[in-house]
Amino acid sequence: MRGGLGRDSTPDDPTGISPTSRRGRGGSKAADLSLRAHDKQTLALVGPGRAGTTVSLARCAQGYEAVGVAGRAADAASTLAAAACLDAEPRFVAQVGVGASLVIISTPDAAIEGVATAIAPSLEPDALVVHLAGSRGLDVFAELRRRRPDIRVGALHPLQSFPSTSIGLDRLPGSWAAITGDAQVEDLADLLEVRPFWISDGDRDRYHAAAVVASNHLVALLGQVERMAAAAGVPFAAFAPLIDASVDNAFEMGPRAALTGPVARGDLATVEAHLAAMDPGERDAYRALAREAARLADRRDRALRRLLDDLRSLDPDRSADAD
Repeated sequence: MRGGLGRDSTPDDPTGISPTSRRGRGGSKAADLSLRAHDKQTLALVGPGRAGTTVSLARCAQGYEAVGVAGRAADAASTLAAAACLDAEPRFVAQVGVGASLVIISTPDAAIEGVATAIAPSLEPDALVVHLAGSRGLDVFAELRRRRPDIRVGALHPLQSFPSTSIGLDRLPGSWAAITGDAQVEDLADLLEVRPFWISDGDRDRYHAAAVVASNHLVALLGQVERMAAAAGVPFAAFAPLIDASVDNAFEMGPRAALTGPVARGDLATVEAHLAAMDPGERDAYRALAREAARLADRRDRALRRLLDDLRSLDPDRSADAD
């Protein structure tokens, strides 16, 4: 989903504002910033990657003012670029929460807990702290909540890919998002125009695994299509209409009804011809997905199962190793 995933990448700048033209707020006083926070219209971002910057920009488009951005360093290129994008002040992590009623954490998953603890002293009373990770739940906020019981916490993971912030801003509305935590997280999702669904911490690993298959594994599969097409002298782009139609059919009809092909119809001769013709390095993935196709089709064919389970079949190198 590192749902997605690339949160530590430098964003593009859809606003066209360069770091040198950023409006300086270095002279803003903490008291002034606290007053802004009480108006519930201010945000800060920790983790200036594409996902965090996209969500922050989308929130600013709904009336929020970004007051701070923190990254690996206050003067890091990614921090300055995101601060320019949001017209906010680049800050140290320990100071980022000052004046913000909403703090968005969009760091690598392993860093969330440490960041949440580090920002605790800077947070305004009653601030909402939300992380965007798909693989982590509310457990990452345990120490923050111990230190700051007045703070509200939550998670919002958009089920969307953000190759750039400009593309992300177009894709975010209408996307689904997994949420948990304070009730205000659902309000945030509504304001971002995403479709929220609640995920418990107990179901989060299963949910995120599904997101990884839907995004990362699907892309890896398309990489195999590209390689096999190239081996046959066929352009990768030729498969785009077929791929689009197959995905559309799966969502319109359901995966089982949408399944076609030699495994679904029990055509062993074609499957065997495929395995014989393809590069040996492609066979394991083909067999694994053919077994999944047989499972989806509820096809219990012993001959097909033997063909797909025999990892040495049609592979002289493996047969020689086994001998």
